[in-house]
Amino acid sequence: MPKPTAAELDLLQALWPLGAATAKQVHEAMAVDKPAINYGTVLRLMQIMHGKGLLIRDESARSHVYAPAQAQDSLQTNLLKDLMQKAFAGSAKALVLAALRTGVSRAEREEIEKMLRDDQS
Repeated sequence: MPKPTAAELDLLQALWPLGAATAKQVHEAMAVDKPAINYGTVLRLMQIMHGKGLLIRDESARSHVYAPAQAQDSLQTNLLKDLMQKAFAGSAKALVLAALRTGVSRAEREEIEKMLRDDQS
């Protein structure tokens, strides 16, 4: 499975909650955070992503319906494993420590600590 670009990840972030959607629906979802995004750009990106195998497309209706080819958690896990291998010499500990040093809020830290405590029980 090819790795998505930053723009493709933005599109997937909009598409995952929808499950399956037309280019128009994805454009509307993306426009909430990026009002300047153009419908034509979204459509073209979805076509490219379909060609790369990142999206599947149902062509049975007049408006094609697209869906992610991979579930969000599965893709995120694969990207994380790749990052861990490339940037942290395969060390999960080094990756987690780097993540904790860079912008974890107090609430997130407390949630992480609770998860760790619960795992030890």
